[in-house]
Amino acid sequence: MASADDDPFGLMPVKKKPVHEIGQPLDTLSAGELDERIEALKEEIARLASARDSKLASKRAADAFFKS
Repeated sequence: MASADDDPFGLMPVKKKPVHEIGQPLDTLSAGELDERIEALKEEIARLASARDSKLASKRAADAFFKS
């Protein structure tokens, strides 16, 4: 796999992560492209869940502090 050292002038194309829009047609995507999107969405779900958990923990801590 190429690294930044192999391309010091930034001339190689950068592979972008697939962008998935909710509700977009799926019939033109290959099985591999669908797998990439599924993985990206799983990662995004995990990121959202982590942010939610952090916010809930902060709220619980604040509630406990002000309840005392």
